[in-house]
Amino acid sequence: MLFRFLLILFCFISCQQISKNEIRIGEFGSLTGGTATFGQSTHKGILLATEEINAKGGVLGKQIKMITEDDRSLAEEAKTAVLKLIKQQKVVAILGEVASSRSLAAAPEAQKSSIPMISPASTNPAVTQVGDYIFRACFVDSFQGEAMAKFVKNDLKLSKVAILKDIKNDYSIGLADFFEKTFKTLGGNITSVESYSENDIEFRAQLTSILSKNPEGIFIPGYYTEVGLIARQARELGFTGGLFGGDGWDSSKTLEIGGKYVENSYFSTHYSSEDPDPSVQGFIEKFKKEHGVVPDAMAVLGYDAANLLFDAMTRAGSTEGAKVRDALAGTQNFKGISGNISMDPDRNAQKKLVVQKIENGHVVFAQSVNP
Repeated sequence: MLFRFLLILFCFISCQQISKNEIRIGEFGSLTGGTATFGQSTHKGILLATEEINAKGGVLGKQIKMITEDDRSLAEEAKTAVLKLIKQQKVVAILGEVASSRSLAAAPEAQKSSIPMISPASTNPAVTQVGDYIFRACFVDSFQGEAMAKFVKNDLKLSKVAILKDIKNDYSIGLADFFEKTFKTLGGNITSVESYSENDIEFRAQLTSILSKNPEGIFIPGYYTEVGLIARQARELGFTGGLFGGDGWDSSKTLEIGGKYVENSYFSTHYSSEDPDPSVQGFIEKFKKEHGVVPDAMAVLGYDAANLLFDAMTRAGSTEGAKVRDALAGTQNFKGISGNISMDPDRNAQKKLVVQKIENGHVVFAQSVNP
C-alpha cells in the first residue's frame, strides 16, 4: 500500500513538474470534413514550427506543448474545440482556424477568456473585429478582392464578369462583395450574381443562368471541392471564358477534382513555391523531407502563425495573455515564409499577395501584389 501511495505521489509531482516546464498552446482546425486539406496543412506547418523551436530550447526556457482539436470543418464544433482547449487544457494561446466562419464561431470564446488567438488564414475582416485578442497571419478579403478585380480587369482585359458565391460562407460572401465593388469602380460590368451552398454538388442551374448573360469570366470565391465541380460543369455547358477565385482554391484537391477543367484559371493566395527567397526554399525542402510534398499556402501560414506567436511570447517575456496580446499588436517586419508581416491597428497582417495560374496541370506564379 505504501509503495502504491508513493508511486501515485511521485507521478503527481512529476506531472506537476512537467506542466511547469511547458507552455500549453491550443490548435483547432479541420483535420476531417469538407475542408480537411486546410486543417491538415496548417497542422503540419504548426508542428514543424513547434519542433524547430523546441529543438532550439523552446520559448522562455520552456518546451511548447501543442494540443490539437479537430473541429471536423463545422462552425459549431470550432466553438466547442476552443472551449475545451481553454477550460480543460488550460492553454495560454490559440492557433486557428483557416475558415472565416469557424474562426468567427470560436473567436468570442478566446476574447472572453483573454486568450490571444491567431488565425493562420481567415481573411474575412470581421474575424479580428471580434476583439483585441484576435489576430491573423494573413491578408484580408478587402485587399484580396481588390487585387483580383484589378488583375481581371487590367491584366486579363475582361469587362463582363459573373460571380458565383457560397451563400453560407462568410469568406465567400465577403470576398465576392469586395471583388464586385472594385470591379465596378474600374468600369467593369457584373453580368449576374448567383449563389450555392457548401457541400452542393449540382451547379448547372446557376451556371445556365450565368451563361445566358454572356460573361467573359466567372469569379468563384469558394473552397476547392465546389470550385472543382463548378469548373467541370461550366466547361461541360460550353463556357470557354476565364475562371478565377481566391485563396480557397489553394489545395491540391482543386487540380484533383477539377482536372483539365481548371486549366488556365487564376487565383490569389499567400505564397508561391517558385519564390527564390532562400528562407522560402529552405522551408520547402524541410517540409518535403518530412511530408514528401511541396507545402501549400495553408502549411506556410500555419508555420508563420506559430512563429508569430513564439516571437511575441519571447518579446513579451511572458505567456500572460495581455502581455502576449500587446507584443503581437506591436509586430513589425516579422520575416515569415509568406512575406514580411506587420500588424495594423486592427490586428491584420499587412503583407504581399500572389496570383497563381493553373497551367499544364501545375500551379505557377503569375504576379505579386503589395498592399
